[in-house]
Amino acid sequence: MSEKSVPFSKQQLESFEKQWPTPFHIYDEEGIKENARRLNRAFAWNRGFRNYFAVKACPNPVLLRIVAAEGFGGDCSSLPELEMCERMGVTGESVMFTSNDTPAEEFVKAKAMGAVINLDDIRHIDFLERVAGLPELVCCRYNPGPLKGGNAIIGKPEEAKYGFTREQLFEGYRKLRDGGVKRFGLHTMVASNELNPQYFIDTAVLLFDLAVEIQKKLGITFEFINLGGGIGIPYRPGQEAVDLERVGAGVAEAYRERLIGQGHPDLKIYLECGRMVTGPYGFLVSRVRHLKETYKSYAGLDACMANLMRPALYGAYHHITVMGKESEPHTVIYDVTGSLCENNDKFAVDRELPVLEVGDMVVIHDAGAHGHAMGFQYNGKLRSAEILSRADGSAVEIRRAETIDDYFATLDFAAAAALPL
Repeated sequence: MSEKSVPFSKQQLESFEKQWPTPFHIYDEEGIKENARRLNRAFAWNRGFRNYFAVKACPNPVLLRIVAAEGFGGDCSSLPELEMCERMGVTGESVMFTSNDTPAEEFVKAKAMGAVINLDDIRHIDFLERVAGLPELVCCRYNPGPLKGGNAIIGKPEEAKYGFTREQLFEGYRKLRDGGVKRFGLHTMVASNELNPQYFIDTAVLLFDLAVEIQKKLGITFEFINLGGGIGIPYRPGQEAVDLERVGAGVAEAYRERLIGQGHPDLKIYLECGRMVTGPYGFLVSRVRHLKETYKSYAGLDACMANLMRPALYGAYHHITVMGKESEPHTVIYDVTGSLCENNDKFAVDRELPVLEVGDMVVIHDAGAHGHAMGFQYNGKLRSAEILSRADGSAVEIRRAETIDDYFATLDFAAAAALPL
């Protein structure tokens, strides 16, 4: 079972706060590295294994560089994400480009980088050929519909906007083959933040069986199968983290029996995990700004949902630690809020916490993925700094906090002033 602890002391965080006022996001570099290595070890049986880090989870070039040093590629879905990878030297087939409703310029950029293009729609075959030309290697995203259950976050596959149907998949690979494509990949992504390890093994079985069938019917072989991401993290205390070793061993067994055992040559296994790589090793550090008593007890922070919107967006749970009060009894029920003019601007609802005082430092856990990345500027809120904690106990800024000048940077005040009223 997971336990929720903060890898920094209160004194460390207060020393960092002198340079970077709260709120700020802080990441544990050594935790991220060891987690990446553990994932690699779980799939070391496959000589070509690679995890393509989902850049959208935590798009910071320093973090991308850290995971790239562990052998990870970059999973991108937009032009800026492609550009970030390229600037960090992650290019060529170290990049997987998976998007939907894709504009022409993104296909052009992905092909120019030599990225693996993962198509979401059968109609994108003609579109890609027209705007950029078909590359030698193409992957297609499979949506199994009712053949595979999704989960609460991603929903039912048959209601998702992503991917090819089974019939479209066969037609699409035939069209790609006849259009001169020589190398092929297969991909699916049907769950998000899933904690059941068997789910990922079952997904592998589904894709291995499908790859064998396509091989026999179309005469093509696959160079890789991308099992997608979706490996969850235990946001709540007491939840079980995904047993990566069990997943790796289960996929290996299915690989031998359902793929190699059925005559398909060896291929590479890919993943595109982002959340489970950095999520547990990022924290949002904030201070209690105000306490309010009306029909409920409210603890207002100097952070808001612009810093972490998952609780407001999904009703997601994020654990909260009050630094210096870890061992005190949790005797008061609070709504923990921000200052946005939206009533759902809450990090927690009816959360039992120690008695709070104005100025208490609170740490919100598991904010290392889909935290800062989902920030926004509604209500004129400025996005916070990102800090990296090093193994020696020091810290370095990897993204500065926004300023009012940043907020106004794209506005034309002179043009506004010149308009007649």
